[in-house]
Amino acid sequence: MLTTNQKGALAEAAIIKAATLANVGVVLPVSVARYDLILDLRPRLLRVQCKWASVQGDVVVVRCATSRRTIQGHRHSTYSCGEIDAFAAYCLDLDRCFLLPIDRFAGRRTVQLRLRPSRNNQQSGVNWADDFEFAVTLRRLGAVAQLGERQSGTLEVTGSIPVGSTVVPG
Repeated sequence: MLTTNQKGALAEAAIIKAATLANVGVVLPVSVARYDLILDLRPRLLRVQCKWASVQGDVVVVRCATSRRTIQGHRHSTYSCGEIDAFAAYCLDLDRCFLLPIDRFAGRRTVQLRLRPSRNNQQSGVNWADDFEFAVTLRRLGAVAQLGERQSGTLEVTGSIPVGSTVVPG
């Protein structure tokens, strides 16, 4: 059984790997912040809180609130748009990362991402896991990997900004 610290470390590592594979820069904060990392979408920066997710039945459950023990007892808090820009969640059960924009999920303690249709075929208000897959959400937020041409004629990914500004030698 993994500890909460181990789960957090694994989630952060998996999310950094997913961002790196998507050719997105990752910045780690030096001081204490409400976010765990920053994704460099060029020119936009995305403050990201990393979370562990688990499969329960037909849904991926992402616990978005923090919990800590204080003198007054357990204290729970949620995140707002002023603190972070997105949650990134790693689900070990599926070995998948998800990216959840905070403007859709601000103030939520948990988010459920549906893997399969519900038994009653509900469609309204359903958050489909595939819609929040890490690379899918990055593309929706504007992260772009462009194809440039090497001298040998093979394609390679380049990171020019703005889109279309790559000069291909003729």
